[in-house]
Parts: sequence; structure tokens; C-alpha cells
Amino acid sequence: MFPSLCCVSSPAVHLPDGPRLGGHRSQRVVPDVAPAVGAVLDALPAPAVLLDADGTIVLVNAAWTEQLRHRPGLPVSVGGDYTEAVLAVRDDPDVRDLLAALGELSSRGGPMVSVDVPLAPGQAGRWVHVQATRVDDAGRLVVTHTDITARVEAVRGAARASRYDDLTELPNRVHLQELIDDELAAPGGLPVAVLFLDVDGFKAVNDSLGHDAGDELIREVALRLAAHTRTEDTVGRLGGDEFVVLGRGCDEADAAALALRCQGAFAEPFAVDGQTVPLTVSIGIAVTDGSGDGRAGDLVRDADLAMYAAKSAGRNAVRLFSPELRVAAQRRLWVAGELREAIATDQLVVHYQPLMHLRTRAVTGVEALVRWQHPTRGLLPPGDFVPVAEANGLVDELTRWVLGTVARDAAAWDAMGLPLTAAVNISATHIGSGTLVADVTAALTASGLRPERLVVELTETSVAEDPERAAAQFAELRVSGIEVSIDDFGSGFSCLGQIVSMPAGILKIDRSLVAGVAAADHKEASQSAAAVETVVGLARACGMRSVAEGIETEAQLALVAALGCTYGQGFHIARPMPAEDLPRWLGSRSRRRAVVPG
Repeated sequence: MFPSLCCVSSPAVHLPDGPRLGGHRSQRVVPDVAPAVGAVLDALPAPAVLLDADGTIVLVNAAWTEQLRHRPGLPVSVGGDYTEAVLAVRDDPDVRDLLAALGELSSRGGPMVSVDVPLAPGQAGRWVHVQATRVDDAGRLVVTHTDITARVEAVRGAARASRYDDLTELPNRVHLQELIDDELAAPGGLPVAVLFLDVDGFKAVNDSLGHDAGDELIREVALRLAAHTRTEDTVGRLGGDEFVVLGRGCDEADAAALALRCQGAFAEPFAVDGQTVPLTVSIGIAVTDGSGDGRAGDLVRDADLAMYAAKSAGRNAVRLFSPELRVAAQRRLWVAGELREAIATDQLVVHYQPLMHLRTRAVTGVEALVRWQHPTRGLLPPGDFVPVAEANGLVDELTRWVLGTVARDAAAWDAMGLPLTAAVNISATHIGSGTLVADVTAALTASGLRPERLVVELTETSVAEDPERAAAQFAELRVSGIEVSIDDFGSGFSCLGQIVSMPAGILKIDRSLVAGVAAADHKEASQSAAAVETVVGLARACGMRSVAEGIETEAQLALVAALGCTYGQGFHIARPMPAEDLPRWLGSRSRRRAVVPG
């Protein structure tokens, strides 16, 4: 039953030629053994045998006897030849090396023999730890045989788990890097392509259907990708909804074709948990020229940057890596570091754009717009740093700073007799964190601002990302007296039902619709006016007030008022201004209106 030295934890033992167990076996009778020796042997938990110097099996212990009861037919028995028994089960060079080591230990002494060996092919999959010790000057050996199958399987399982994804059984990040590095170092100078894939819209499916359905979906995606790639390609999973495809021998044209095949895997909707789920995928491509330069980490990073560009371009797109993408990523990292410091050192400022009640032409509120007063680059608009904040986990911290500043400013205006509402834009990322209600409450408490003086705004497209979570938090805010606004309505393609059911009191019409109502082209003007009127009617039907954004001319102002909009804002009314300028602007505006004939 004992076999080779293909060891798991101990090296193979190779000894010079010497006496071998059973090599000069005499035909004498097995000598008597003191009862104490048998008792000691029986005390061993592992199946064990006592061997004479010539390899005769003198004793077997109780554990061995119990083993024979469950596995009859094993050739090792008292009075038999241990060497013949072992060779009868398996005869190969490794087995003979083991027997040579036992013979050397018996004849010359030395350290114990300790090896892990697999059992015979007939009992494949089982492993035993063989340990032999010389017990006297006569060369007798005690050999124990401990079943370590569970341990070996655990080690093998851990080794596989460290290199393969347990959900899809695809190579994981570690193994993918090994495979890519091997391919980059391979002779022949063939190009290597890495495709970085991110499933569009997976989070919404995972959140709505649950993680079990999400896991099922990921497994189905993995199967489809494997079916749509070439046999020489390798599909791996990095985690979440991110996959990597290693394209061997792929230049840029081949990689683009491979990306199209991967997109083809998403052509048909997925069936998950009894529902049909349409998905798309964003893909970034990075290709080496086969020169042998580069590392797997760099190639995957470049493909990731290209995927990020594809995602930013509107999803369901393919982008090829270019050095400019790396420069942009380095700049984002640099900006993120500076932004963290800017929040801590009060480099940020808030400007306020007035909001006019169109029927009375009275200014009743403002929208808060954050700016960054950069020490060397001047005043930066939010588009230069808010996306960086969202990508680097800073958006909640940034929003808390804005909420606190706006609440203090609004409380100060209130104390001056200027009862203005102040609207703060909220990122979808902040909605996802689940801390919005607590953050708003903390800002109100610290400033003493009344809840009805604050409005929180979330864009239409952000609402569509996670409508249930947004609705729950918005409902809690409105119960406490804080108003909620849906911004940029008409700029996206969200589900109308989601907007209608959202607990909001204000619907802001996107500037793209407002811009067209006074267009020179009659058809465009008519269509834009009809769209604005429809949104106004929708808002009214849902119990919401409407706001026309981006009013830049008197004609636009008159038209949106005639179409029934409740409020308006835009450069024609006023540009955003610092908090300290707002009271003066309101005062001068009141004086101008006072001298205008009624």
C-alpha cells in the first residue's frame, strides 16, 4: 500500500546504493516481541507496523487491524515481507527510493524517514504520510502510515482557490497576471492583447434581484464570454462584474475583432430568476507589440483606463488605450490629492444663482454651486473636480462641506430678513452611501437653519441609477420639512414611472429644452415649447412645481412663464455670485424694480 515519493511537503529521499529492506531476508521464524512493545504500538493512533532488520513484519498495531477490517485484502500482514508487500502494490523508482531509505535507516541509523506519498492508482486520490523510526540497535523499525488525504485536498483546494475564481472557476487576478506575464515572456515575438470588460448596469440587477441572482448572472456572463472567444484566448474574472480576456497573438485589429465578439455575448438578454435582463458591456483594449517588454500589471492597468474611457463615453463602447489616457489618470490622481487638502483647508467656495418666481418676478431662492479657489490655477468650476471626487471616494466629504456652508449662509440671510431657500446638488454616489439624511440633519442642527429653507437636488439620470434607495431617503427628508428637487429633467431617458413615483416637490426642466423655445427655427421652437409644456403639465399632475433652467434671454423668460413654469433661473436673471454679494444684489434689484412704472 505504500508507494512513491511524489511528495507534497517533504522532498524525495535519494540515497546511495546500500542494504535494502528484505534484500537478504532469512527464512527464520519471527522472533518473540515483549508485550510492552505491542502495547506501545497499539497506543499509536495511526496504522503502524514493526519491521525486523530484514524487512519481516513483526507486529501490526490495533489501528492497522481496524484498517484491515474496513479495507480487506491489503497485502501487509504479520510474518510477511514489507518490501514485497509494498512492491506488489506499486513498483516504480520512487517506491524503491523509499525502501532504500528504510533499509539505510535500519542498517546505519540516522534521522527518521518522513515523507508524504500518494496511494496506488487503484486508490487514486488518497495520500498517506509515512514515518519510520529505528527503535533498537538490531535495526528494527516502527513505520506509521497516517492518512492525510483531507489535508492534501485542503492544500490543493487552497492552491486552486488562490488562482481561480470560486464563482465562475475562471482564472482570478493572480493567475491572470501569471498567464499574461508568461505570454509576454514567451519566445516568438507575437503581440499580446488584454481586454478589460465591465458589465454595464450589473449593480442595478444585483440590488433589485438580490445577490444570488447576481451570482447566477455572473456565471452566465462567464459562460457566454468563454463561448464567444477563441480557443487560444483566456477569459478570467477580476471580481464583481469585471472580466479580463487575454488574447494571444492579437494585434490591434485582432483585438478589436475580439472585443466585438465579446460584445456579441451580450446581444441576447440574460434569463435570471425568471426574468429577462438586457445587459451591455464596456471594453478597454491594451496591446503589446510582442517585443517582450512590459508587465502584466501595466497591461491590465492600461486596458482598465481604456475601459474607463469607454464607460465615460456612454457605455456599451470599445476604446483602445493611448498614452493620453494614462496622463489623464495621473492628473486625476494628482487632483484627488489636492482636492482632499482643499476640503480640509477651506479652499472651496460656494456661489449662489438666484431663482425667480415667474409670476411675481420675486427672487425666492438660490442654487448653491461649489467652486474651488485653487492656489495656482484660479477659480475652478465643479466639472474640473466633482467627477474626480466621485471616482476617489471624496464626494461624501465634499457634499458634507457644501451642506454645512450653505446651511450657515442661508441661516445668516434668514437673520438679515432674506428668507431664501437654498438648493444643494447631491451626487448619486452620496445617495448610494446611505448617509444623506444624517448629513443633511447634521448641517441643519449645526447652523440652526429651518428645514423648509433647504432643498436637495438629484439629477434625473442619478435617480434612475437607484430609484428605490433615492425614494426612501427623499421621503425621509420631506417628512422632516426639507424639499426635494429632480434636476435636469429631459436630459436623460429614465423611466417615467420612476420620476412620477419619486417623493419630490420640484421638477427642474433641462436647459436643452428651454434653449429651444425661442429658437429662430419655427419647428424647433414649437417642439421645444411642446416639450416644456408637457413637463410642466407632468409636474402639476404630480403635485410638483416646475423650474426652467438656463434662461438666457428675455424671450425665453417670457415664453417659459407663458407655458406655466413656476420658477426660472439662468444668466438672464443673474449669474452665480459669492454669498456676500447676494444681499447687495437683491437690494439693488429691489431699488430698480421700485422705479420701474407699474
